[in-house]
Amino acid sequence: MSEAPTSPKTPAEIKPAATILLLRDDPVFEVLMVKRHHQIDFASGALVFPGGKSHQGDHDPAWADHVLGWEAYDAEQRGLRIAAVREVFEEAGILLARRRDGQPMSGEACPMEVRLAVDAGTTAFIDVVRDLEAQLDLSALTVFARWITPPLTPKRFDTWFYAVSAPAEQLAACDGRETVDAEWIAPAEALRLAAAGERKVIFPTRMNLQLLAEASGAQDAVARAAARTLVTVLPQIQERPAGRVLVLPPDAGYGVVEESIENVM
Repeated sequence: MSEAPTSPKTPAEIKPAATILLLRDDPVFEVLMVKRHHQIDFASGALVFPGGKSHQGDHDPAWADHVLGWEAYDAEQRGLRIAAVREVFEEAGILLARRRDGQPMSGEACPMEVRLAVDAGTTAFIDVVRDLEAQLDLSALTVFARWITPPLTPKRFDTWFYAVSAPAEQLAACDGRETVDAEWIAPAEALRLAAAGERKVIFPTRMNLQLLAEASGAQDAVARAAARTLVTVLPQIQERPAGRVLVLPPDAGYGVVEESIENVM
């Protein structure tokens, strides 16, 4: 069902969302990114980190028996972390979990039709995890950033970004519906391609790629994220002689950023 159009004078409802920065060091420091389908209504054709809106099923109390680290987080963080794990499962086929016997997941976690059924809502993600005799590893996720969409567009999200070292035993493959390509790419290379116009990279993704590129590797990126004081990024709209710009909080870790509205719309 399509969402009702939002009046430009009425800020859109802010919806919770979660995104994964899946990192590896083999052969070099890279992050998993997916290309969104051109028919998707948000960030169509863009190179993004796997992620999306939180769903009601992500907050099911029954998850207590199917996750590691349940007691370490409040209800909000549990749901967001489950949403992040679900999204990277749907979009890239990676399941951040361990089998109940402690062994890692390996190969392709599930057939494509199962991923598509979870994405369509015809199969509950918790049922898939239960059938695999697995437990999601919520503690593997480290908060990297939190961004709230400014009131400029008809869709707004309160997005939590999580960094995690990728499981070496699993393969990534795009779902062909929301995403049409999945690639491991060095953060600096993704930025170069965006600057050259060879890839479409939206503003929040670009800013977090820049922050990620400061790290020397996956473990360093996770350690830096864990050490940072989380500052929620709600870009402010300010007037400048050349026009309106988005300004980021100076203590959020991105340095001094003033981005023209034209570059983010």
